[in-house]
Amino acid sequence: MTWNIPNILTAMRLLAAPGVALMFLYFTRPYADWFALLLFVTAAATDWFDGYLARAWKQETKMGAMLDPIADKAMVVVALMVIVGYSSMSPWLVLPATVILFREVFVSGLREFLGDTAGTLKVTKLAKWKTTAQMVAIAVLFGQGVFEHYLGMSALGMDQSLVDQIMAGDVADHQGLRWKFEGKVWAGHIGLWLLWIAAGLTLITGFDYFRKAMPYLKGSK
Repeated sequence: MTWNIPNILTAMRLLAAPGVALMFLYFTRPYADWFALLLFVTAAATDWFDGYLARAWKQETKMGAMLDPIADKAMVVVALMVIVGYSSMSPWLVLPATVILFREVFVSGLREFLGDTAGTLKVTKLAKWKTTAQMVAIAVLFGQGVFEHYLGMSALGMDQSLVDQIMAGDVADHQGLRWKFEGKVWAGHIGLWLLWIAAGLTLITGFDYFRKAMPYLKGSK
């Protein structure tokens, strides 16, 4: 194994994947949301940085090529599990998350079955855009959790009628309920739209990989 800086960054991104879930085991919200968001964004940034360094320093290795897609998939899968687990299980969130998870398992199974010929399923530019859309969507959805829980903390101790009056503008908004509510709503909408875009790209790239694998899947055992 070659432990150069690009490979170390990739390995750290892989280890960060379960770390996102651990944030919600050891910290209360919204701190867990903040730490998970910061960890996820930092790890996602290394996805570009380690590849750039590997190419610039001519340090591309087989280990890096193997770990990089695994780290990406682990980050996305774990983060989606956490977001869905802490959500209201809305079908608008669960459905695209299911599409993304199914595709990752399906393509991984294809690569394993093809073995030495898995090189035919090289990562395409569209697949890279898919990964980018997934990671941005997940980061925005973590941001929604931050807004949601600061909103709840600000409204703590208020009765519903007072909250309604503040939101309607009839009572002064000293706690910033309105902008926190707007932040929660917009982060939720943008995050969902991006997740649906990512799910669409996921389906397209998954079908493309399946099409490329078809010649190797024909014939008897």
